[in-house]
Amino acid sequence: MVRHNMNQPGKSLGVIGLGGLGHMAVKFGKAFGLKVTVFSTSISKKEEALNLLGADNFVISSDQEHMRILTKSLDFIVDTASGDHPFDPYLQLLKIGGIYTLVGFPSEIKFSPASLNRGLRTVSGSITGGTKMTQEMIDFCAAHKIYPKIEVIPIEYVNEALERLIKRDVKYRFVIDIENSLK
Repeated sequence: MVRHNMNQPGKSLGVIGLGGLGHMAVKFGKAFGLKVTVFSTSISKKEEALNLLGADNFVISSDQEHMRILTKSLDFIVDTASGDHPFDPYLQLLKIGGIYTLVGFPSEIKFSPASLNRGLRTVSGSITGGTKMTQEMIDFCAAHKIYPKIEVIPIEYVNEALERLIKRDVKYRFVIDIENSLK
């Protein structure tokens, strides 16, 4: 987010998906002073987006009217969704010069070139930064008390955890307790 200047207070950020990466994008966005809108396919995530994570707005991505109202309203979008989804509707939400950063892993990325040409929009991808950027992120997290929500599990629970991942029944990451699992 810092690499793409998504740390400018007062700007607007859209976060697509509210899983392991998405909930952290919301936390970073709020710490940077951004107005954060969460996009999800599931109304069940509205309460946690707004009340638990502090997002300013929540939109069901299939609500075409709400999406239309938000046309050209966002400075940035961080797309954390790993499932296949359309990109053009989200690209239309970016202001002129807006930046769309993909950090999820859908099986394919398809969008119309016209979605970029109408407003000097940029699409980028990112998996991780280098050592310096990672340390800066960790320091920022410590200073702003930004921590991921995790569920610690024993190694014996891995198969159940995988089943729960498939069912999208995790908030937001599983962490295997190796030390206690090996005792």
